[in-house]
Amino acid sequence: MKIKALLFVMFVSFAVNAQVEYDKYFTEKAIRFDYFHSGNIKTETFGFDEMIEQPLWYGSKVNLIDDLNFGKYQFRVYDVKTKNLIYSKGFATLFGEWQTTDEAKKTDRTYIESMLFPFPKDTFRVEIYSRDKKNNFVKAYEYVSAPDNYFIKKEQKQKFENFKVHYAGNPNEKLDIVFIAEGYTAEEMDGFKKDCKTFADYLFKFEPFKDLKDKINIWGVESASKETGTDIPGKNIWKNTVVNSTFYTFDSERYLMTGDYKSVIDVATNAPFEQVVVLVNTEKYGGGGIYNYYLTIAGKNPKAEKIFVHEFGHALAGLADEYYTSDVAYEDFYPLDVEPWEANITTLVDFESKWKSLIDKEIPIPTPNDPEYKNILGAFEGG
Repeated sequence: MKIKALLFVMFVSFAVNAQVEYDKYFTEKAIRFDYFHSGNIKTETFGFDEMIEQPLWYGSKVNLIDDLNFGKYQFRVYDVKTKNLIYSKGFATLFGEWQTTDEAKKTDRTYIESMLFPFPKDTFRVEIYSRDKKNNFVKAYEYVSAPDNYFIKKEQKQKFENFKVHYAGNPNEKLDIVFIAEGYTAEEMDGFKKDCKTFADYLFKFEPFKDLKDKINIWGVESASKETGTDIPGKNIWKNTVVNSTFYTFDSERYLMTGDYKSVIDVATNAPFEQVVVLVNTEKYGGGGIYNYYLTIAGKNPKAEKIFVHEFGHALAGLADEYYTSDVAYEDFYPLDVEPWEANITTLVDFESKWKSLIDKEIPIPTPNDPEYKNILGAFEGG
């Protein structure tokens, strides 16, 4: 496999407009919408699992419509009576990545996914959109429900204590990050709390997070596992942990993820959150991050600081990897005839929409990986 996307590091500006009036359409509660995502390299289907009422909506009450156009998928909620779009969110998933692996050519798989949104006052319609081969969003699924549907569950399956790692104010007005303990036993919870503080300090060492410290809340959830560590299938190591994390995801040794997203959200909903960090109690190098989904960190690895900031870029800003190595499991992850949705890479199909205007006119595009262009803004092979 050869992927030839061009890249430049940039931070994304989160600007939204045409927003809706929260109190007109929503209560103070939230709905968790769980669904099945199935298919193979050529097909995908969605199916309803369940809805669960959450006592409070912790997300923004101002920015409810996502117009960034990021993510492989988009989740939309419509008010049936007025036909108005009242909530939307772009995201990516582990299933979306799995579709690009060799295994997806040979078999079907199903992943459970989940989306949180404010609890509508009136009958609502959920729609899920998936990108086609030209990167256009195409509707793939819809589900209609009344807010008084008695099948909307109210029980909380996993109850754990939360604690504040860094608190800046009202969750509705801040970016809320939650660290959940994975592979920490009850006896190791004090160590987990210290690790949360360590990783919060890591984040605030870097811009723009350092400058925006007063805009960010960080929480921890004491989700104790029965055993210490995580699964390492290649070494026949299996651990009984709360969200079932594992190395060798997609048969890539360092890719530390979990296919049990339902358990991740069961744990995360014990605290306000918009970004979920699965802090794994292991020294083995690894991690992973998916846009508006979750990220994992090998919390005890000596390179954990760099892993965390790298994976957080995937999860928060949808940034693409800026390297290529032969052990990556994906195939044709970025078709060369389509401009990637990620802001920091390009195939030059629509470079005008990226950072082309910032490059000096005398710099060649693509930019050669030669010493004369070191520390020069350009478009270099990678991704």
